[in-house]
Formats: sequence, structure tokens, C-alpha cells
Amino acid sequence: MTDFSCVITAGGEKGGSEGPDALRASVASVLGQSLRGSEAVVVLAARADAPTRTAARALADSSPDRVRLIHPDPAARTTGALRNAGLDAATGRYVLVLTPGERLHRHACRNLWQAGERSRADLVAGRWSRTVGEGGKEQEPPWQDELYARSRTVARFADAPQLVVRDALVTGFCLRREAALRHGLRYEEDLAHGEILFGPLAAAAVGRIALVRRLIVTGRAVPDRARDLAALVEAHRRVAATLDAHGLPALREERERAFVRDHLVPLARSFPRLPAARRTRVAATAARVLTAPVPRELPPLERVAATLLARGDAEGVLTAAYALSRPATVCAPGVMGEGGRVEWDDHCPVDITELGHQYREFGEARLMNRLTRCTSEEGRLLLEGRLVLPPHIVPETPHTVPETPHTVPEAPHPAPDGPFTATLEFRARGGARAVAFPVDDVRHDGNGITWGARADVTRLLRPLGVGDTAWDARLIVEAGGVRSVSDLFGPQDLVEEAAVRFAARPRLGRLSGDTWEPYITLKDHLALRLTARRRPARTTRRLVRYATHFRPARKAKLLARALRKRLDRYRSRSFKAATYNTWLTRLPVRRGSVVFESHMGRCYGDSPRALHEEIRRQGLKLRSTWSYDTSPAGFPDDARLVRRWSWRYLWALARAEYWVDNQGFPQHLRKPARTTYLQTWHGSAYKRMGFDETRVRLQNAPQRERLQQAVHRFDHFLVRSEHDVATLARAYRLPEDRLLRTGYPRNDALVAERTRTETEGRLPRPPLAGALGIDDHKKVVLYAPTFRGGPAAGGKQARRRLLLDVREFAERFGDSYTLLVRAHYLEAARLPVCPPGTVIDVSRHHDVSEVLALADVLVTDYSSIMFDFALLDRPVILYAPDLDAYAAERGSYFDLREKAPGPVAATQEELFVELAELKKSDIRHASHRAAFAAEFGAYDRGDAARRVVAAVFSRQGASRITDHHDRGAGR
Repeated sequence: MTDFSCVITAGGEKGGSEGPDALRASVASVLGQSLRGSEAVVVLAARADAPTRTAARALADSSPDRVRLIHPDPAARTTGALRNAGLDAATGRYVLVLTPGERLHRHACRNLWQAGERSRADLVAGRWSRTVGEGGKEQEPPWQDELYARSRTVARFADAPQLVVRDALVTGFCLRREAALRHGLRYEEDLAHGEILFGPLAAAAVGRIALVRRLIVTGRAVPDRARDLAALVEAHRRVAATLDAHGLPALREERERAFVRDHLVPLARSFPRLPAARRTRVAATAARVLTAPVPRELPPLERVAATLLARGDAEGVLTAAYALSRPATVCAPGVMGEGGRVEWDDHCPVDITELGHQYREFGEARLMNRLTRCTSEEGRLLLEGRLVLPPHIVPETPHTVPETPHTVPEAPHPAPDGPFTATLEFRARGGARAVAFPVDDVRHDGNGITWGARADVTRLLRPLGVGDTAWDARLIVEAGGVRSVSDLFGPQDLVEEAAVRFAARPRLGRLSGDTWEPYITLKDHLALRLTARRRPARTTRRLVRYATHFRPARKAKLLARALRKRLDRYRSRSFKAATYNTWLTRLPVRRGSVVFESHMGRCYGDSPRALHEEIRRQGLKLRSTWSYDTSPAGFPDDARLVRRWSWRYLWALARAEYWVDNQGFPQHLRKPARTTYLQTWHGSAYKRMGFDETRVRLQNAPQRERLQQAVHRFDHFLVRSEHDVATLARAYRLPEDRLLRTGYPRNDALVAERTRTETEGRLPRPPLAGALGIDDHKKVVLYAPTFRGGPAAGGKQARRRLLLDVREFAERFGDSYTLLVRAHYLEAARLPVCPPGTVIDVSRHHDVSEVLALADVLVTDYSSIMFDFALLDRPVILYAPDLDAYAAERGSYFDLREKAPGPVAATQEELFVELAELKKSDIRHASHRAAFAAEFGAYDRGDAARRVVAAVFSRQGASRITDHHDRGAGR
């Protein structure tokens, strides 16, 4: 008896797609297993074609001891029957089933066998991946990350619900053969996709189940949902019935939602690539088999797509497909439903209020422009389409009609011959050239604009012929001086390429191309491409291809590539750091020069800004240089600006007498011996920092030494309380003589704001309120969560979903509060569209102190911003639903519940209750807030900037003049 029997069917129901190559790949993966006791059981269907039969026999002959060829009963025609024959013929301790084309990872059998023997489980499952796209890229379903986060054993399948909620057991698992026989586990022979049902049946029948976090199977094909929809739905229904039979209605409901997201939504997304006739057939099939109600808990656009599928509305599904790929685009007119909710349209009453389309105005809203016709007429390109234009975003005009009960919010309507003008534009892809054509036929019909244009592309569209062979089309609609630009959406079969062609006249002559061909791009938009249809142009292109691909040209390309690689090395940070440390640090220091940096160049703010402005106010003769990360917008005009990691940046650092920042200049750069480094830091610590962090303690010695060397560059380190001395100074191993007990210069503005409000009151508000458009009668809530991860790849900000549901906040408190959201500077918040004036993203505002001075209430979790805001003596609410888990994982310096400056809300409902009773909460926690500010902000007295400038920058005989420098932008 072998350890593993791997059953592979050949020539079953999908015999046309499961060819001999797929069979060879699957068998080869079995023979290549590191566990030698594995065999391939090839079940050859009686109706298998000749190439498949030949391949199967050759495989069995080449490895007779490890490949067995099984000829089942000729009546076994379905894949399920063939697999059952394979299960009967298997002799291994464990049995695993593969579809032809699926390949086992080299150590798959060993990993499954070891997990089964160690856990005594009857079913062992692991990860699998599917082949997506034409390039054969492997991709794992995202839900596997949670299911297989770690290897574990569960007593029953309900302890790992994703096994049956998702199609986790379609492949990548094995059964103990004795258990399969004991429970009589068989594939349903009348079910096309029997693997969807077999896995859950097996999981429900056996006892212990082992989960392996390793990849087991690759190469699984994506199901053809348009062809197999009925079979997929039937398999799903039987799995749902199994869950009902085991008394698990909650899992059944969860599976209903997962089925929509895993199968129906991808099917809807594929509609633009299906021919019109097939779209109609698929929609008819969906209307016949999708009888269960669509789950209400789905996101709105997914629910719209599933609802339209179930109704058999092929055109509606096509529109929903475009909306799914572009959620910010208005694709339906929207109608008013019950309770003021916005629904998709009259025929699909699905609530889409949370999309926020009703709050967008003409010009800022992205509108779907459906191309309905693309043909040739009298040598011109004839285009017709319809632009979705919901009544609520129609720009105001003198011609208005009363609102009907079906429209969304109140808005004026233009008359049918309203003031809309349109222009059809073709723009060179990747370039700035554009050619416009007039649109003479523009008609407004209440919920949209129907338009038609005839473009003489032969005469007016004159490309160069090289580098501008693709031109994207878009429609520009203008009304009341406001423009709306939209791409032209169409399904892939809208353009018949052979029937719609036009002569082209490139500026380089017709040898570079002679024909314009309209086509639909992979993004489902109309475009024109310059092609070579006639012999002279085709010959020229062949010659150009030969000239650029024969041996000398290939060598020239390799040489150019090597040169670019060398130049890239000279531009790399490692080369710049080495040059800086070896040569630039030898340059003489320029007296009076200061390099400022805030949050690694991402903003002009925090304590470095406060010090810069204090130096400017005092008129000290210091030459200021500011670094910026991506854009110099918002940085001071009277300072020299250099881009971070540019050569000018390194030159400025090497020659500066002072370095000032709040985060840390690049660790790889040494501080010149005659330079003074002032580290203002960016906040007091609740969570463990520096060498107190578990992450740092687990690093190797060179990594910890790098951190220590970076910290040793600090000559001065600002602290705002003895808490900072006991935590930050100790965590970074800073000696006492480097600490400046001055407080944070950035907090001088907060101390001044508190003094002003105590003497003059809250009104008028700071100028920022007017810039943000905040009404005086509304209170301002600032939501500023802490940093929860590393920056995204490529140095971009990681976009993260907020723990606070800002849409629900806007619905409940939008009339009395304005919510300001400020994400951590290394992250970016994903905000839904909310009613105007209710939610405002202030993450890009340079100076957080200005935002704090504006806020009436602070909502945060573990961010150090709470230590600063406490100085204003205004309410603080800590929304920390994961407080215990966060403190255990990251570590903390004190019990937040014990010392909190305000209430600690564990749920969103608790937070909303505190906001609803804010006055009572404010009075109840006033003493806690005062004690918090006294303990953690003892040295913040409002004169920190002056004291720091006096301690660090003022020298005997310093001149009281102001220098002005040209604004620069280093590269």
C-alpha cells in the first residue's frame, strides 16, 4: 500500500478543454513529489479522444510502478463517475483528487501526510491557487489568508467555517482512505461541478480536520461561469441543504453571500467581454435558476448586479459590470425610495445611498457614457451614445420643471433643448495631443443625454505615425460653464473591426500606417489605433521590426539596458548614501545653515515649523532649508527647498550647521562632526517605542546597531514631561545631558489657543474653519487614529479602512457635528461619499496644531495626539475596540483605562452615546483631563519655541536680520 493515491480523470465531461498536455502536467507533479510513496491513478474515460489516450498510455508505460491506468465501466461518462472509479481503485493510505491541469506543489503530499499522521485527522486541507489571465499568473483566493493563517487542527468543520462557506475544498485536500470508505463518501454523478459538493460533504462526515498553511495545488482553472451557471447554482444549493441538515442556518446565510461574491459578481463583471447573444442566454439562464432572494448584507453594487442577474436583465447587468469596475462612476439615474433612501432605478429597487452619488454635482461627478453605436457612414466615423445624467446633478438653468416623486434631491431641470453642448475628443495615449470633433446631435431626456457625432478621422486626425498610434475617445459635455468629461463605454463586441475602418494620413507618410481601426480597450472604452493594412505599410513595419530585432540591434538594446542600469545605480539611495558618507561629509560646514524636516518631508508642520517661524520672528541670521518628499506645495517661500534624497538634499545636510526634524533623517546618513542635530520628536508615548518594542528586540544585532547609531546622532532631544524621560529617553538610550525639558514648540499654539478661548470665547473660530467651509453652529469632531502598520510598497501611503463608520456618523450627527478625519501621515483613509459639510478629510493639511485648535472634540485610539489635545482642556473620547489585543501585541507604558483623559468606548455605539451626551461626559471627565495634561504636558507652557531657539541657535553677536532665499526644487 502506498502513502498517497492521486486520482486524475482524463476525457470526462470537459474532455475538450482537458487535453493531453494538462494530463501530463498533473501526472508529472505527482511523480515529482518529495514523498516517494505517491502514485498517480489515471482514470481514462471511454470517450477520451485519441491524443489523450495516447498520452495516458505513455505515462503508464514510462512509470509502471507509480502510474496506474484505470479503464472504468463505459457507462461512467460524467466526471463524478470517473472520480468514484478512481476512489475505488486507490490503494494509498490517503487519497487526493486532481482535475487535469492542476499541479501538486513539490512537497504537497509530504506536508499533507505529516499533518495527517501528526494530528490523526481524517481530512487534511491546504492552500491552492488558480491560473488567471492569459499570462498564466497564479493567484490565491484572498479568503485563504484567514483560513490558513496558521496550521491547526479542528474537531469539526464548523470550527473553521470558511471550509464550507467558500469553495475551499474543491481541491488541495486529501482524505484518509479508510475514513472515505467508512463514511461512504462519493461524488454526485449527476452534478457537473461535483467537487463543490464533495468537499463539504466530506468535511461534515469526518471528525478531525487538519489545516496546513502550505500551498498544495496550483494551476486550478477559473470556472466558466457563463457556461456552467446552472451547475454551479445546483452545487451551491446542495451544499446549503447540507448546512441546513446539520442545523447551521447562520453558515448557510454566510455561504449565500459568499456565493454571490465568488460567482455571480465575477459573472456580471465578465459581461462586457461576452457577445450580445451569449449575454442574453446567460441572463435567461440566471433568471431561471436564481430563485433565492439576494442577500441584503452585500455591498450595494454587488447586490445590484446579483439582482439584475436574477431578473434576467442582460442590459442592466452590463451597466452594473461597468459600475463594479468603477464604483465612483454614476451609472444609473437613481430614484427616491422609502425614508429618503436612493435606489438604483425603477426596475431595480436596491439601496445605493451609501455610494454618495446624490451628493455629487455636475462637473465633479463621473458619469457613465454608454456607446450604443459605432459604424461607418459616408466615410466618417458615426458614434452614438447616452450619457447618464441624474436630475439631481443637472446644473441650474433658467428652464426648470417641478420635482417629481421619483427624482432624488430637489434640483432644477433644463428644458429638452437645454443649454448642453458637447465635443468628441480623441487624445493620443500617453501624450498631450488631442483632436476635437463637434457633436451636433445633443438631446436631454430627463435622466440622460443622448448624443450623436460624425467624425472625419481621415481628414482631421493626423498622427505623427510613431509613438502615437493609439487614441482614446472621450466626450466633453458643457453646461453653464461647467464641463463634464467621460470615456465612451461599450462591450467588446460593439465594434466590428472588419467593417469599420478608415484611411489614415500620418504626418510621416502612409508607410508608418494607413488605416484607423476603432476598438474597445481592455478597460471597455472606445479607442482608435493606427494599423498597417496595405502592403507598403506592412512591409515597412516588417523591416522596422527586423531592424530592431536582428543581432546588432539586440546587442545595442542590451548595451542601452546596461547603461540605464548603471545610471539607475548612480541614482540609487545606496550609492548616494555611500557617496555622502565617504565624500560629502568632508565638506566644510556652512555657518548659520539649518536643514528642517517634518515627518520625513511629508509636510511643513509640527515643531520644526514652529522653530522655523520663531527663528524668522526673532530675525536670526540663519539660512533655512526645508526638505519635501513629493511636492513642495505648502512649504515656505522664504526657505530653500530640496527634495528628500536628491543630491541637493545630501549637499545641504553635509554642509548644515544644524539639523532639525521630528522623526529622523535617513538612518544611513552620518551626521558631520561639526553639525548639531536637534530632534524635536513627534509625540509622547503610550505604546512601547525604540528598544522597548518587541519587534526591535527580535531583530538581529546589525539591525539593532543601526538603530543605535541613528539615535546617537541626536545632540538634543526635546521632552515635554518626566513621562517622556522615563519612556522615550530610556527606550532610545539617550543620556541625560542630551535632553531639553522645554516642551514641544508645536504646542505653543495650543497653549495660546486655550488662553484665547478662556478670555474671548470660541468664536470667532480659527481661519481654517472658513477654509474648510464649516458652519459656526456645528461642533467639530476630529477623528485621528493611530498608525497601525508599515507604509505601502513603493513608499506610497497605505490606504486603510477606518474602524469608525464615518457614514453612520454623518447620518446620526451630520446636522450638529462636522467630522474631520486625519489619518496618520504614513497612511491614507478611505472615506465614503457623505453629505456636504459632514465629513472632511484633513489628512493632507500640513500643520496638525491648526486642526487641533479648530476641533471641539477629539476621538482617537492610541495616538499621541491625545497628549497634545489635552492641553486645550476640551473633551477627548478614546474609541479603542481592540484595546486589550493592541496593548498585548504592541505593549504599552501605562493602563489607558486608568489614566485616560476621557471615556474609553469599546464599541461604536458606546462612542455615539458619549457624543450624544457630550456635555455630561465633559463635566464627568474634566478632572481626569486636567490630571492627564498635568502629567504628560508639564513642560508645555507656551514658550517652548523661544526657549529651544535660545538654547540651541542663539549665539553671541547673532544678527537680527532676515534672509530671503529663492524657492528651489531639488531633484
